[in-house]
Amino acid sequence: MAESYYICLDIGGTKILGAIFNMKKEIVYRLKKKTKADGDSVQNVEDTIISVVSEMVEGFGIKNSQIKAIAAGAPGVIDQEKGIILTSPNLPWKNYDIKTPIEKKFGAPFFIGNDVNVGVLGEHRYGVAKGYKHVVGLFVGTGMGGGLILDNKLYTGHLFKGAEFGHMILIPDGPKCNCGQRGCLEALSSKQGISDFIRTQAARGRETMMADAVAGGVFKSKLLKKSLAAKDTVTIEAVNRACYYLAIASGNLVNTFSPEIVVYGGGVIEACGDYFMEHIIKNVDRYCMPSIRETVKFEKAGLGDDSILYGALAMILDGSKKK
Repeated sequence: MAESYYICLDIGGTKILGAIFNMKKEIVYRLKKKTKADGDSVQNVEDTIISVVSEMVEGFGIKNSQIKAIAAGAPGVIDQEKGIILTSPNLPWKNYDIKTPIEKKFGAPFFIGNDVNVGVLGEHRYGVAKGYKHVVGLFVGTGMGGGLILDNKLYTGHLFKGAEFGHMILIPDGPKCNCGQRGCLEALSSKQGISDFIRTQAARGRETMMADAVAGGVFKSKLLKKSLAAKDTVTIEAVNRACYYLAIASGNLVNTFSPEIVVYGGGVIEACGDYFMEHIIKNVDRYCMPSIRETVKFEKAGLGDDSILYGALAMILDGSKKK
């Protein structure tokens, strides 16, 4: 009898990461592809997902009948039970049933959840938060995502809209956020927030090696790492500011949930995590109750870019238990 496999995806606004897992929960094949999320074309993104799965099946040399299940993390508010993407900030989806066409195409069950929720689940099952019952996650990327594990269960709130920690308002009259509010953690500490700060300083005539990188949008995380290493003054100011607000947000979350561990993930942490962790931990004590702070660990994600892929695997295994 032919061996079965799980296919797991990390769907982003600019790229899709794919992995094939064997039944021993080992990654045996990988693929990365750009997301064609141009204009309002829902079909482009769906086609890209299907093509990624098809390419992995062909590249690894298996048949669709050997796919036991497929799962994905994607940005936005997602009804995990029905497989419907209610809204997504960087992808052209609204109340979109992604589950049906994927299952029809491959003849395998399909699971999908919010990318950061799925990433935190991955860290809880297989990464740095394994063995902890209460986990807060903050993922720093182009935006800022949050995830929450309470009593060993992923908490998603009413209608799957919970744990939007990136939209905790820290400065009521602060910089505008993509969500429409002002002074959100995302507007201060994400790649967008850091880029906006650097762009403003460059416009004031200050020299920075990041000027070109932020001129047309957000920087690449590797460039931020390089600029920090070169001790670029504006970059250091921008990152220290981001860490300061991450520390305030972390303190509020610690006081609210009393987690055992706060996990920081995403592309920025993957590239510059040691610097971020040092400056978050240096500041966070001022924003926590001491009696709660002393029982909390602050750690970088242990799975790096694979957090969401492993979280997708966890969704598959949880879904198969319910049947």
